[in-house]
Amino acid sequence: MSESMPAPRHVPVLLRRVLELLDPALRGRPAVLVDATLGLGGHSAALLEAHPELTVVGLDRDPQALGLAGERLAAHAGRVHLVHAVYDRLPDVLDELGIPEVHGVLLDLGVSSLQLDDTDRGFSYSRAADLDMRMDPGSGPTAAEVLNTYTAPELIRVLREYGEERFAKRITSAVLRRRAQRPLRTSEELVELLYDAVPAASRRTGGHPAKRTFQALRIEVNGELEALRGVLPAALHATAVGGRVVVLAYHSLEDRLVKRCFTEAASSTTPAGLPVELPGHGPRWRLLTRGAELAGEPEIAENPRATPVRLRAAERIMEAT
Repeated sequence: MSESMPAPRHVPVLLRRVLELLDPALRGRPAVLVDATLGLGGHSAALLEAHPELTVVGLDRDPQALGLAGERLAAHAGRVHLVHAVYDRLPDVLDELGIPEVHGVLLDLGVSSLQLDDTDRGFSYSRAADLDMRMDPGSGPTAAEVLNTYTAPELIRVLREYGEERFAKRITSAVLRRRAQRPLRTSEELVELLYDAVPAASRRTGGHPAKRTFQALRIEVNGELEALRGVLPAALHATAVGGRVVVLAYHSLEDRLVKRCFTEAASSTTPAGLPVELPGHGPRWRLLTRGAELAGEPEIAENPRATPVRLRAAERIMEAT
């Protein structure tokens, strides 16, 4: 842990609801759950405490998070497998561990408390730091490399697709002008550029001008949406009948992917117009939430990072055909 980062105060988001949703799939039997975004291990610690026969496979791309989570889960070490991996490697990890199916999968998406609180990682636009934003500091390009090497069309695409930034062209033009003089290196430099590039009227009504750009860069650097597209079908495939998948998303791009995947899995594949359900074509999954569930005001007051969360969950009710 860097000297610039205080000891993390990790408050798992929607912990009570996550425990409630997963309980029927895990209680009273030797169950296996994949915590595919382990972070500091808050959700896993509570699940292991609640279910004495549970085994947790914890994945995280951040080696620092794995180390801290290992310390937190040390009392349950015999029932925990910690793996340094991006969550879309879930099928490979289960195969390597000899686990044919699981009873639960938890995905708590987005940037972790550890990464936000470490000022050296560059995830926050409210603190001066190098523009890194890698969840795994040992792999991939940094945010600075994206800003200083991508072409104008590439930068516009990243800002529009991953940040839903309507001023993508203006910001890109400003970045190109700046890097022609000297490269962008720090979050402070980027925030200053964004204040100049985004119209003042938009700043008054649209929140912090850096929010969307920082989100877009983080998603690009870590390949977050590509990994999510890979892990969602893999998680559904790996889950046994009666098992459950719970996903916590923090922006509309993530939530849209989760909604689409769950809706398709919970839909009949019988051709439209037939009077009866064809055998084996019924829904394989049952939705456990009506739309996306939000954090309540008491939790947001206790943990402001729960403000944007969108929770969806589903239960497997039929084997794949």
